[in-house]
Amino acid sequence: MDERKRRRAHWLRDFLCGALIGAGAILPGVSGGVLAVVFGIYRPFMEVLTRPRKAVPQYWRMLIPLGLGWAAGFLGVAKGISAAMTLSDAVTYWLFIGLIAGTAPSLFREAGKEGRSASAWGSFLLCASAVFAGLFYVSRVVHVQVEPNFWWYNFCGALWGMGVVIPGMTSSSVMMALGLYRPMLEGLARLDLLVLSAALPGMFLTIALLARLVTWFFRRHYAVAFHGILGFVIASTLVIIPTEYTGGGEMAFSALCAAAGFGLAFFLARMDKREEDGKKD
Repeated sequence: MDERKRRRAHWLRDFLCGALIGAGAILPGVSGGVLAVVFGIYRPFMEVLTRPRKAVPQYWRMLIPLGLGWAAGFLGVAKGISAAMTLSDAVTYWLFIGLIAGTAPSLFREAGKEGRSASAWGSFLLCASAVFAGLFYVSRVVHVQVEPNFWWYNFCGALWGMGVVIPGMTSSSVMMALGLYRPMLEGLARLDLLVLSAALPGMFLTIALLARLVTWFFRRHYAVAFHGILGFVIASTLVIIPTEYTGGGEMAFSALCAAAGFGLAFFLARMDKREEDGKKD
């Protein structure tokens, strides 16, 4: 593959990954941070936040398509996801489950790059059980409802920021439990000024405040941190598996969307492999 085609393919790959990460931040039970990890974007992103002078010259080519894709996924896809969930929650969830399943093998390999100690497996079990129990409690037990306003939208932005920096943090589930998810999603879909002026600053401020702490932990305890993320991924995926369907047609379409998500994840992984092979040649 010549240099121009390689760069074009890599630009498309980064744009698609950014769009999926932005959309994943909106979908309940899916963490944008987890998708960033499984697409191999998380570490460069954290380096840009914590060491911009060194990281920006190294990763600047990926920042533009990632940013454009994230904006398209987070803002532009909000309306589409809202409409899709209105038609069928199950089908929408299975699309993202397929995406996560397709990238899980690469995440498992990434987690084991520096070994799999007893503490790493302990982190996996602890995080998986804690996230599963927490999300189950929020989605099935707690039924608190609040009145949406500027400060609650700011709180939602902070939750989204945590979901970007802390892989496995599924902030949308918390919003649903508080009754904030639907008005937030509808506000993003129509580009409501109140929602944007509250949520986006809260999100970016949270990302800036937490980036260094999370990066330090990864540098000091890589295997423990990554196996914890693996537990987050599995637990958050299990929680969102749909259990109710309107009929055989919805089940069949859900399976089709899951396969499509898996295929897209495989396609992105293949693009990564070609990129690595191109650099070696």
